[in-house]
Amino acid sequence: MSGLPQLKTLNNGVQIPELGLGLWQTPESKTANIVYEALKVGYRHFDSAQWYANEKGAAKGIIRWLKEDPKNHKRKDVFFTTKVKDPSHGYENTKQSIKESLEQVKGIGYIDLVLVHSPQSNKNLRLGTWKALQELVNEGVVKSIGVSNYGVPHIQEILKWDEMTIKPVINQVEINPWLTRKEIVNFCHKNGIEVEAYSPLTRGKRLNDPALMKIAKKYGKQPAQILIKWSIQKGFIVLPKTTHEERLLSNIDVFDFTISDEDITQMTYDDEYQVFCSWDPTTYRG
Repeated sequence: MSGLPQLKTLNNGVQIPELGLGLWQTPESKTANIVYEALKVGYRHFDSAQWYANEKGAAKGIIRWLKEDPKNHKRKDVFFTTKVKDPSHGYENTKQSIKESLEQVKGIGYIDLVLVHSPQSNKNLRLGTWKALQELVNEGVVKSIGVSNYGVPHIQEILKWDEMTIKPVINQVEINPWLTRKEIVNFCHKNGIEVEAYSPLTRGKRLNDPALMKIAKKYGKQPAQILIKWSIQKGFIVLPKTTHEERLLSNIDVFDFTISDEDITQMTYDDEYQVFCSWDPTTYRG
């Protein structure tokens, strides 16, 4: 393998690896092992959520790796994310739900990033959640806070709020060459908010795309590796997921080549809007 993910600096000065392992739909029974194996091959960034019900497994995998070589394996080198689920919106609910998340991952001491999983509630509840998250950062149990699946109006809601003291560091949304979300991306970057791309592999639905396969052949890479590299070259933090140990290495082995600007343009379909996941809360109005 030719290299490891670079670190990006968030708007609060915290650094995050540009490539992480998504843990959506990873069973709790498999999570500890896949996280541990991922750490062994170079992953340092893991994306969980309250909805995923695998926070505890992720922490177990991290703890196993930390204990294996305490001199060289440091907690500060691992970045762990979780997300507040929709029914937990609101100040009190959020405080309680994060307390429960901290209990699930107590062996790792703190949470690097908490995201609001989606905007699907209402303005008062969302801002109550943000107030709670700001307090948790000030308490030191959470290092950074951000949002997920937020459209521009949802982000503006926070930025215009007179009680905002901490700006979102990240907006995590589904992004791939057929779902480029230029409006959201441009707004985030203009406001110093990093964009995380989930489901960058289109949930496998476009891996056999002829144009993608042609580009993959040109670079001697797999289509999945080309899609991951596309996200990185577009400036996104990218979160491929797999529950297969053999794919962990190939998904992170994307740092020995660069896709040409011409090929990036050829494989980018700004006029398409293909949502491969079962939801698109960025369009939620409420």
